[in-house]
Amino acid sequence: MDKCSFCGRKKNEVELLIAGMDGHICDRCIEQAHNIVEEELKSKGDTFDLKSIELMKPAQIKEFLDKYVIGQNHAKKILSVAVYNHYKRLGQVIDDDETEIEKSNIIMVGPTGTGKTLLARTIARMLHVPFTIVDATVLTEAGYVGEDIESLLTRLLQAADYNVEAAERGIVFIDEIDKIARKGDNPSITRDVSGEGVQQGLLKLLEGSVVNVPPQGGRKHPEQKMIPVNTKNILFMCGGAFDGIERKISQRMNAQVVGFNAVEHASSIDRENLMQYIAPMDLKSFGLIPEIIGRLPVLTYLDPLEPATLKRILTEPKNAIVKQYNKLFKIDGIELKFTDEALDYIVNVAVEYKLGARGLRSICETIMTDAMFELPSNGKKTFEVNRKYTSEKIEKAGMALLKAS
Repeated sequence: MDKCSFCGRKKNEVELLIAGMDGHICDRCIEQAHNIVEEELKSKGDTFDLKSIELMKPAQIKEFLDKYVIGQNHAKKILSVAVYNHYKRLGQVIDDDETEIEKSNIIMVGPTGTGKTLLARTIARMLHVPFTIVDATVLTEAGYVGEDIESLLTRLLQAADYNVEAAERGIVFIDEIDKIARKGDNPSITRDVSGEGVQQGLLKLLEGSVVNVPPQGGRKHPEQKMIPVNTKNILFMCGGAFDGIERKISQRMNAQVVGFNAVEHASSIDRENLMQYIAPMDLKSFGLIPEIIGRLPVLTYLDPLEPATLKRILTEPKNAIVKQYNKLFKIDGIELKFTDEALDYIVNVAVEYKLGARGLRSICETIMTDAMFELPSNGKKTFEVNRKYTSEKIEKAGMALLKAS
């Protein structure tokens, strides 16, 4: 009878026995060997070595982003450079001139559904460092109902399997940063526990300091064991829609129009996309405190999506919505096809309701639900989604029909 070459247990005495070229190993010995390897690695120390990873150049990082995110070339270029510099900074050696590379935290501004979170998630696919996405809307000042600021680092620790050294060279994406803007124009007249209070708490994380983090998250209490985490080498990326900030930009730019060149200057402004003129002073007017703006030195914007871009988003990326539906139906042996007119109609609905790219999926779900319910059992092998079918489903769902173009 076959037996383990390490411990001698027979096949009927173990759960699993794996055969090799000249011997066997049981599940118990595999588990024990795994623990020994882990202990050995811990004793040697898991240090970061820049030479041990394949360092992608900014152009290569952008090329990777292009596979998943359509458009937004300006933002992709900024993010590619920031991630590349973050890698170089982690491997820097302080030489004789004592020049130390400082980190450049990033803030992305753009309308909802333009791809801020998607860019962050796509970067997470290719990174060799721990990466986490957190939502700023749940954060409150310490002592109030909600999550403490340190919970951002708890998520990063979890992403790093509680390897503190790995977490200290990670990247945190803070989504919905605009939701913690100061509620009033006058600072600190009343308590603003989910606005200015959170911004003040974020300062120590962004600038770099040793923070005591509760390992399981939640509320801190005196008996709880804390894990000290140094945020000096953690890169923070922030994103927010900043709804209404166009008014702040418009007011600032109109205030600058003075003198004989006023008309010429005004005519050169693209009023359809004021976000491209965003400046740190606009963030201050919106409600971010100056200290936090200073710790987010890289400011970039995302363009509003044009109908042509939305159509490309439906069909071109690796995980495009149309490709996902094709795969779903292919599993049932059904060939699915979307006509150009149907895709144009879906895009028009998204534009009409100002849903952005995020809304494309919900519109497609509305259109495809009946087909996904009926087709797997009715025996049809091909199905075409045309303009008539899409308009009928949208009308049935209670959404107003757009005028035929």
